[in-house]
Amino acid sequence: MFSKVMFKKVSTSLVVVASLLVAQAPFANYAEAAGADKVEKKKRPTQLIGPRVGKKVQKAFELYSADDIKGALAILLEIDASKDYDKAYVNRMVAVMYATLGDNEQLTIDYLKKAVEPDILNEVDHGESLKLLGDMQMQTKDFEGALKTYYAWMDFTGESDGQTYIKIANAYYSLKQLDKVIEPADKAIAAFGDKPNQNPYILKVTSYYERKKYKEAVKVLETVIQLFPENKQWWTQLPMFYLLIEDYDKAVQTLDLAYKLGHLDKEGQIKTLASLYSQSATPYKAALLLEKYIASGLVKRDDTNISSLANAWHSAQHIDKAASYYGELAKMTNNAKHYSKQGMLLKQDEQFANAIVALNKAIELGVSNDGRLYMSIAESYFYLEEYKQAYTAIEKAMKDPSVRKSAKGWKNFIVDTARRKNVTI
Repeated sequence: MFSKVMFKKVSTSLVVVASLLVAQAPFANYAEAAGADKVEKKKRPTQLIGPRVGKKVQKAFELYSADDIKGALAILLEIDASKDYDKAYVNRMVAVMYATLGDNEQLTIDYLKKAVEPDILNEVDHGESLKLLGDMQMQTKDFEGALKTYYAWMDFTGESDGQTYIKIANAYYSLKQLDKVIEPADKAIAAFGDKPNQNPYILKVTSYYERKKYKEAVKVLETVIQLFPENKQWWTQLPMFYLLIEDYDKAVQTLDLAYKLGHLDKEGQIKTLASLYSQSATPYKAALLLEKYIASGLVKRDDTNISSLANAWHSAQHIDKAASYYGELAKMTNNAKHYSKQGMLLKQDEQFANAIVALNKAIELGVSNDGRLYMSIAESYFYLEEYKQAYTAIEKAMKDPSVRKSAKGWKNFIVDTARRKNVTI
């Protein structure tokens, strides 16, 4: 029923990559930078790469700035660093280059792991490397690895954000640990604060739905529809969940409001609303709705929908319209039962001549209750004061044991009336 929230592929923008690469920025004047006072970080002191490695890294960065990513990567891969910090720093840069190229996810992951495992990068670099590693693990469907990495990022930085909690919830969903989706989704909702994001709500609804916790899903959707009233998908999904918990009144009220707000634009939505109208004892509204959208073409003009329309008009006691649509249905299908229904309704609407035509067509096509139809033909002829034809029809009706007794009464009535009016039958 739902659009499941899928994890979007990581796209490392040039701005982000640049920020990763120049977080330490020792390139402009390495010697001067090396002698500068280090800024004490909360968790660890800032470190700088050695001069020999720094020169090569600077050259790689220049190529990167000129959009020669492969050239920059080639230089970085040639660096043979000896110091642990230099190795971690270069591995991080190599990983970022692979991420920028986007053509080797596993190598990106491998180099990120080499960068973070020694746990010696500067605080910002280490934190951002962990986050990128988690994203890459998600992209390669290593959901368990991604979960460990995201939690490691939160532990290291002491930070959290809505998007990361959404990724965590997505990872649990992908692992089919549906009950574990709710907590990070709630934390994501709290993290976004007064700028709500729909994705954690979608995850919660999906988790509850797949666990058949429909009442809980309804509560979430009732909140979502207030937060995102402009999103028409919520207006159509909430009524469906009301139906799942058998709250038909709220289902029809919500879908009716969605219709009035202009959110219904699919055939299935219109047909569902029409069905709900009929079930809630407002068949007239169902008939008007179906008639409008069959005429517009949004709802197909096929036998199923014309049958629903005919039934709706019949239930609304608009006999002439019901008869008309049953007639259309009969022509579509060449089905005796539809001609029979049309004929009965035409007789009820005192359109006796047309009723006779429809009823005879039904008999011609073959029906199991032809005695009843012959009786209706006899009645129609009688009211048209065509007593001879009425007598012929009632004689045929009497051959059916199921209506013989009633037909006999009509036969006597037809004979007596014809006699009084001096009509020979």
